[in-house]
Amino acid sequence: MLIVLTGIDGSGKTTAARALVDSALAEGRSALLLSNHAARRRMSLLSARYGWKVPPRVADFIETGVRVFNVLVNHARARQFDGLVVMDRHLHCQLALRQANGLRRGRLLPWLLEKLPAADLHVHFDADPTIAHERVMARGTDQETVADLRAFRDAYRSLPEYEDFAVVDASGEPGDVQAQLNRVITGKEPLHA
Repeated sequence: MLIVLTGIDGSGKTTAARALVDSALAEGRSALLLSNHAARRRMSLLSARYGWKVPPRVADFIETGVRVFNVLVNHARARQFDGLVVMDRHLHCQLALRQANGLRRGRLLPWLLEKLPAADLHVHFDADPTIAHERVMARGTDQETVADLRAFRDAYRSLPEYEDFAVVDASGEPGDVQAQLNRVITGKEPLHA
């Protein structure tokens, strides 16, 4: 089974992905966590350190290249794995980032989404941008504003694919979010919160 988790920074998707895989392993099932990062955090830290801002098109070019590489490698790994595969982030994240930054959707990412194996379940972590911002600031590794996170959230919601996502309310405590995720996976909760 392939599960993809998406959501804005600070929505708790990475924490939930780890918990999901750890729970499956504790039950004796095979499980694999694959991360499809795009080097955003690293670029953000470098920008803050040296006092320069990467232009949106340049950032998108770098992020898209890194994310596409990770997604392709991880789909190849998932294909060879027998068990639960949880992907933390996917190409939808890049499409939402483009939308949030006023960039066009392009052709490559939608084409790849059509060609790659579809997830058995795509769960989107919908978090209040203010709460997500508090979480981001608490971990101290990112530079995001509430406005950036709000634009990112709105961009996710505007994706044509969004209507096919299972949506969980990720503004609560991690245990509550995890319980909601488990109910979505087992079919005990409707796909849209």
